Amino acid sequence: MSAAFKFSGALKELRLHLCQSSATSKGVREFIEKYYVELKSNNPRFPILIRECSGVEPKLWARFEHGKEKAILLKDLSSSDVLSQVKSVAS
Repeated sequence: MSAAFKFSGALKELRLHLCQSSATSKGVREFIEKYYVELKSNNPRFPILIRECSGVEPKLWARFEHGKEKAILLKDLSSSDVLSQVKSVAS
């Protein structure tokens, strides 16, 4: 699976919340290692924020136009599943 896509104009920001050590955040950590560089290269000016906090539940937050936000739970997902979730909010 490739992270070679551009974000839509309606999407304004992505935030990933994850725990540095929990098993439930493993897929998010692997997503960052495998796909972040390519994703950022294809969207160089787009804000992708990564927030680590001990014990936090892994989530993807997408902020859209007019301040609307959507949260997607990423608990126990694989890195490719996390990429699929990112693609779903990006289109």
